[in-house]
Amino acid sequence: MGKAKHYIAVTVLIIFSTLGIRGLLTYLYRLPEAASSQAIPIDNMFNVHFWLISFLFSLIMVFILYSVVIFKRKEGDDEPGPYVHGHTGLEILWTVIPVMVVLGFGFWGVVVLNALTEEQPNEMIINVYGQQWSWQFEYPEQEDITSPTLVLPVDQRIVLNMESRDVLHSFWIPEFRVKQDLVPQTVTYLRITPTKIGEYTLMCAEICGFDHSKMLADVLVVSQSEFDAWVEERLAVPAYSEMTAAERGEIWYTELGCAGCHNLTGDPGGAGPTWKGVYGREEQLTDGTSIIVDHAYIYSSILEPDSQIVEGFNEGIMPKDFGTRIDEKQAEILANEGIEISIIDDLIAFMQTLEE
Repeated sequence: MGKAKHYIAVTVLIIFSTLGIRGLLTYLYRLPEAASSQAIPIDNMFNVHFWLISFLFSLIMVFILYSVVIFKRKEGDDEPGPYVHGHTGLEILWTVIPVMVVLGFGFWGVVVLNALTEEQPNEMIINVYGQQWSWQFEYPEQEDITSPTLVLPVDQRIVLNMESRDVLHSFWIPEFRVKQDLVPQTVTYLRITPTKIGEYTLMCAEICGFDHSKMLADVLVVSQSEFDAWVEERLAVPAYSEMTAAERGEIWYTELGCAGCHNLTGDPGGAGPTWKGVYGREEQLTDGTSIIVDHAYIYSSILEPDSQIVEGFNEGIMPKDFGTRIDEKQAEILANEGIEISIIDDLIAFMQTLEE
């Protein structure tokens, strides 16, 4: 057999080692359920990478360990080992093959990326807004209904037009695999086609401040009939003119992103004070003075958020554009329904219902 037995042994060991390491990687790096058509080519790339990692690690380590064990110096052998200058053909081979593999993966990645970002026919548009630390979704093709929950019809091609209202955020649903940053004053795009009905979680994958880890949103993938029913339900919501101020305030609490910083449970630890029992409460400020949370203070806190900071909280957290956004929304309601409302007064009315 001569040298052949060593080549056979090494080959068998490499095969078993590759299979074992591949199994270990599968266990350690289990991907979540694939729930979009975009996940298929991405998972294929993951799988090929894992196989290649397993094989190359085995190829190197098996040769090293086999040589250490089988060809170790025997006791009493003091003769110097043979001098090996090198092998030009082998050196060319292990240079050219890795280069070709890297180029091949690069080309494959470009093809997959182009396929994932290419415009598709019959896409449904959803506008996505991210802000510290909440998400809002707008459906322009469904009469501009808005929702804090992302509801998607299964097997429907979706294009997300995304924009940040403050700092960098990143839209990521692990089961969909694809991810895209939201950039201030810039619209970015992400295309998804959900393929499995179920409940998922959207998270921000870009560290964006104090409550980054809580910047989550529910994602529901439903049948087309369930989606149509959900749209009808949202459209059937009473006009703002038919709601009480407190009912409108509860809507603004979500739509303006107040929920991202201010909880309604009384729990400490948020980026802003809890709203439970807030109205009429005495608060200590960072400058050593105290105030009563009344209409004047709430107006000041919304329109000039850094002017009076409650002790235990930091300035620069609350967005400074609420005045502009509130004016735009009030003007929109006036144009659509012919009524003048005060969103801040609505929020105050909602706060007053949150007794401790």
